[in-house]
Amino acid sequence: MEGGLAYGTYRGLFRPEWAGPLAKVLVLLLVGYGLYRNWHLKSLYLVLFGLLLNTLVIFANGGHMPVSLDTLKKAGIEGWEELLKTRADAVHSLLDESTRLPFLGDVIPLPPLRKAASPGDLFILAGIAGVVVEGALRAGGRRLPRRQAALRVLAFLLLVFLLLALRI
Repeated sequence: MEGGLAYGTYRGLFRPEWAGPLAKVLVLLLVGYGLYRNWHLKSLYLVLFGLLLNTLVIFANGGHMPVSLDTLKKAGIEGWEELLKTRADAVHSLLDESTRLPFLGDVIPLPPLRKAASPGDLFILAGIAGVVVEGALRAGGRRLPRRQAALRVLAFLLLVFLLLALRI
């Protein structure tokens, strides 16, 4: 949904002034509903915190996530400067001196993934990983013995590192 609005904005079908904020509101509603329905999963509190950090910076900057040009370069992403300067992207804007809460924007380069992330994104990722681990520890609705639970968590982490190494 957010990607569709961003693509439509890039193609000139939607105005970035309203497409970006609309996409954020729709995503917040859907993710908020998912968090509400799964409140019993404690790791989702990290997702909620990350979502709140991202929401704060996005709405403080007119519905766009500020992204640092230096961060993009460090992450190996080139060619976005003009698009960000003109706010032609429905989702992002260029981080500059007028940016509010710049430390919460996309300021963390992730070169192996060719991505820029925000502190909120990292909390969201940690929460999602935690939900997977919680699910692995409660397989079949029962608590696993410590050794079996530890082996499942280790297998999950090895899989994640393998996928990151292969850039899948």
